[in-house]
Amino acid sequence: MTSRRRLLLATRNAALALTTLPWTAWSQDSKPLEWVVGYAPGGGSDVVARVVGEQIAKALGRPVIINNKPGAATNIAADYVAKSRDFGNVALTADFATLAANPSLFAKLPYDPEKDFAPVGLIARFPMLLVVAPNVPATSYPEFLAWAKSRPEGVSYASAGAGSPHHLAAELLRERTGLKLLHVPYRGAAPAMTDLLGGQVSIGMMDTAIAQQYVSSGKLRALGVASATRLKTLPEVPTLDELGVKGFEAYAWQGLVVPAATPPAFVAQLNKALVAALSSTPVKARFQTLGLDALPGTPDEMMRYARRERERWGQLIRSNGIRLD
Repeated sequence: MTSRRRLLLATRNAALALTTLPWTAWSQDSKPLEWVVGYAPGGGSDVVARVVGEQIAKALGRPVIINNKPGAATNIAADYVAKSRDFGNVALTADFATLAANPSLFAKLPYDPEKDFAPVGLIARFPMLLVVAPNVPATSYPEFLAWAKSRPEGVSYASAGAGSPHHLAAELLRERTGLKLLHVPYRGAAPAMTDLLGGQVSIGMMDTAIAQQYVSSGKLRALGVASATRLKTLPEVPTLDELGVKGFEAYAWQGLVVPAATPPAFVAQLNKALVAALSSTPVKARFQTLGLDALPGTPDEMMRYARRERERWGQLIRSNGIRLD
């Protein structure tokens, strides 16, 4: 065998061996994986990242550090990760806003949801609950409809912010029911929930991660859930489909992505760790308390899901003239 042929074979074999190395071998000095979250600490997305990240760290054998970069409807965090060249060491919680709503809400984004990220896999979705404030005289959906239709000034609803899934789910409800609903945006789900509990606003389409605890404790009334089936944690709450709003489904959801140029071997390793984390007992237990559906799957499944959501909600955003710039 010639020297040239030996060199070519050695190079090929080395490349093949490299693609099978464990995740930690890709990063010098076992550098921590930076998981960027586009929301402030303490919110639902932050909690999910920390719970899941702890299990991913065990699977990868390397630390996972959560880096919160809130603001601009996740655009700040998304731009940071899209431009990162620290391949294999950075990932992003890409959610409903990042991948589905923002492309229609903003005339120009600092990132391209299709070209700048490689999907790793979906993490979870948060079913949306139609909740009413304690001072609303309605204990059922039919009573709520009658009350809302009797108010010529309309009914105020709280959201976690313009363009949030809470906002767009309520707009979809308005479109489907013909009710006069008046949007009151907040800087996050927590302050929106505070004013709902205090009766400053009348209703909200709120995700289970923030609302379920108050419904379970009796501090807030849930009249319907925007999921295909009833929740195991709130079996007494009917679906909006059961209540006559046929086919009504709305979720806040999130997945994990990395910069587009990240080598496929990184993506495969991280997907395997993510799926294992979502199947772990600690994550399952925490998700149950938050009313979340785990969504383990492949990168391709996440890509297709995000595209469907982008098309669906983009149509609603455009038809209602909703803009954030």
